[in-house]
Amino acid sequence: MKVHYLHDWEVTPEEAKEIQQKLAKHVVKENKIDVVHTVAGVDMSAPDPRGVARAAIVVLSYPELALLESQVIEEEVKFPYVPGLLSFRESPLILAASEKLSLTPDLILVDGQGLAHPRRLGLASHLGLIWDKPVIGCAKSRLCGYHQPVGPEVGDYAQLIENGEVIGAVLRTKKDSSPLYISIGHKVDLESALKWTLNCCRGYRLPEPTRLAHLAAGGRLKTQKSGERGYQAKFELL
Repeated sequence: MKVHYLHDWEVTPEEAKEIQQKLAKHVVKENKIDVVHTVAGVDMSAPDPRGVARAAIVVLSYPELALLESQVIEEEVKFPYVPGLLSFRESPLILAASEKLSLTPDLILVDGQGLAHPRRLGLASHLGLIWDKPVIGCAKSRLCGYHQPVGPEVGDYAQLIENGEVIGAVLRTKKDSSPLYISIGHKVDLESALKWTLNCCRGYRLPEPTRLAHLAAGGRLKTQKSGERGYQAKFELL
């Protein structure tokens, strides 16, 4: 998968904030998703006591959502933990994993924020610009903004608002489960982001791409290499 590196990663937190503010102006908020045959999911584990984390990217067929490929990178996290600067902490490992992919996904779901970020450039938007691909932010928790209560049924949602601006939506993906925080990453509008998130759900709270990426990042998805295309033959939950 092609990666367009836009800046250096060895920066101070203040420099990182300046980069976010500059890049946020280039996020495309219109839907550019065409025909989707493959959809990817991205997640990363928390660093262990050594400071080593595991980043995972998985590629699934669409609409079957059958797992085609999984790539995992395990390395030391270099950037410190600073609220709002998660993308500088996680992106280097995620990008390294994505460069190992033999398949190029048509759409990518990231476990993280997109526009629903104080500087409107969360992990999903940052990665979307670097990959130059349609990306949706599917976060488990809220970073900023407020919203009204969300209805109990799958598909119910409420707008996520900050300073009068709609920055995302709070979407019920499974009955009796906490909702997800969906936002534009890059090259997608909010309506399409909600639709594709629901299209990728299979009875769990998390959409299948990010659910399997979460398992891979946690070391609970086993792959067995077979054939010229790589990891396509066997996938097991450990």
